[in-house]
Amino acid sequence: MNAVFETGGGEILSRLPDRAEAWAVLTQYNKNEFHLRHALTEESVMRWFAAELGHGDEADFWALVGLLHDLDFEGWPGQHCHKTEALMRELDWDERLIHAVVSHGYGLVTDVKPEHEMEKILFATDELTGLIGAAAIIRPSRSVMDLELKSVKKKFKTENFAAGCSRAVIKRGAAMLGWELDKLMEWTIRAMRASEEEINAFFVPDSAGFPVQHGDDA
Repeated sequence: MNAVFETGGGEILSRLPDRAEAWAVLTQYNKNEFHLRHALTEESVMRWFAAELGHGDEADFWALVGLLHDLDFEGWPGQHCHKTEALMRELDWDERLIHAVVSHGYGLVTDVKPEHEMEKILFATDELTGLIGAAAIIRPSRSVMDLELKSVKKKFKTENFAAGCSRAVIKRGAAMLGWELDKLMEWTIRAMRASEEEINAFFVPDSAGFPVQHGDDA
């Protein structure tokens, strides 16, 4: 699909991929279930927040940003966000999409600052969805459906639990939004509950018990 945006020199025609193209590019560079689950989770979380915050007309774009935010991470972890920017420019994708995706690495691997509310949501939830997912998987239910805020807060304070999920980034994301940390956590749990069943259904075990993708598209 084409999109027009303004620059100092006037209008430039740019292109947003549709969901099918975005998924094809994502899976060209990402094969690991962990990374694909995270992409699908962030896609659905961003869509949920768009609707909840009154941006339902932009929900597809918010979701697209979530889906593609770690496009380069499996193949080029040392060039995270920078390689994504290069790949997207090669595809002539919209500058708004590039800025949004690259901004989630602000202060870590890039100096592109989250500006739009959508970009701040991505920044705030990227690490948090990982922490919540880790807290859910160790429960008897292995689910976020019965995961409560108090459990997530306890895990958040346990520094060696899901240590790769930066607490500093989560706190900074909440501050960017002007939200209390409890609100960010509670809403992200709710967002993940909304899509857990669908995402789990996408990955089905093979005869040896290993998860495989169900179908050709998410």
